[in-house]
Amino acid sequence: MSAHFFVVTGGPGAGKTSLITELARRGFHTIPESGRAIIREEVQSGGDALPWADRAAYAERMLERDLRAHRAAQALSGPVIFDRGIPDILGYLTLCNLPVPPHVATAAKAARYNRRVFLAPFWDEIFTQDTERKQSQTEAEATCAVMFETYIALGYEIIELPRTDIARRADFVCEQLAI
Repeated sequence: MSAHFFVVTGGPGAGKTSLITELARRGFHTIPESGRAIIREEVQSGGDALPWADRAAYAERMLERDLRAHRAAQALSGPVIFDRGIPDILGYLTLCNLPVPPHVATAAKAARYNRRVFLAPFWDEIFTQDTERKQSQTEAEATCAVMFETYIALGYEIIELPRTDIARRADFVCEQLAI
């Protein structure tokens, strides 16, 4: 386990990336979500490893990128905040009713994070869609629930983020990191 690796997970549009951006501004090492980068790359190149085209290929691309990020972050000192973790891929496949390949399950069990995981709950007031985030409100809520279940099944403790402004959310995370 990498005790100084902390994951922020949840459904789309729950404020994860905004929180990560604020924590980076405050000087924390942060690792961006791989999914959005892959979507941009695939759209630009005309590829189909996309959540609305080939979900299994999309999950494999996320796994490759997330494993690289996990390995690279080992060289960083102090807390490292990840915008989603490898278990999110397991949750994504489950949500899509796709089989979880053994290597994905193995990676989720082997590449560990701090046992405390931050969950951004679905929050109707801030939920938005965009060209990369096409999920409906119902899908966003289901994603949050699956991520909760996935991390719990892997032995993590869920710490729900408060539904408040970004500065107070970041303060909450900082307080939790100091415990």
